[in-house]
Amino acid sequence: MEIEKKNEQFQIEKMELGPFGTNTYILTCSKTLESVVIDAPGEASKILARLEKTNPKYILITHNHMDHTGALSELKAALKVPVAAHEADAGTLPAPTDILLKEGDIVSFGKIRLNVLHTPGHTPGSLSFFTDNYLISGDTIFPGGPGKTWSPADFKKIIESITSKIFNLPDNTQVYPGHGGSTILKKEKRAFEEFSSKPHDPDLCGDVLWSSS
Repeated sequence: MEIEKKNEQFQIEKMELGPFGTNTYILTCSKTLESVVIDAPGEASKILARLEKTNPKYILITHNHMDHTGALSELKAALKVPVAAHEADAGTLPAPTDILLKEGDIVSFGKIRLNVLHTPGHTPGSLSFFTDNYLISGDTIFPGGPGKTWSPADFKKIIESITSKIFNLPDNTQVYPGHGGSTILKKEKRAFEEFSSKPHDPDLCGDVLWSSS
């Protein structure tokens, strides 16, 4: 467990769990101790242990890939709180979805308001969550590039999601992705500018890096 951010308003904790070392995030309101879990990769007992001193309100899912949902059924059964996801990904989750989120929705817990961004490309229903210059981005954007895509059409979608939604956030936004460490949005904007200034294969997709693709 790593405390990524702690202030008078809220705390962000990160845990790398499951066979792929996927990040789960626990956001806790410092005033009320209400919390949300973002993604459930595996090892539900470790997540539950971190939640013991909080009052969980929701399980939020960034997208439907199994490395982000392996502990979802066990976590929901233990916590008995709503699962929230985008409609386009909800049907293939291992536990029923109670709340369908869409672009522009707000998830409130304690004194915290999470803005919901629909950021398709990695999956049709990929979501990112933003509050107070902190973005939980799922597998949409990472340090150095976008999330993996499986077709040129999906690559165009993820680039559109990044440029039209994520890059509209403040430059000092701290980005917490679904795997690995965090990054600062200003750095990714600069790297993308260099990437976009070069010609690219129209069939580009897969694992793309701003610096070498």
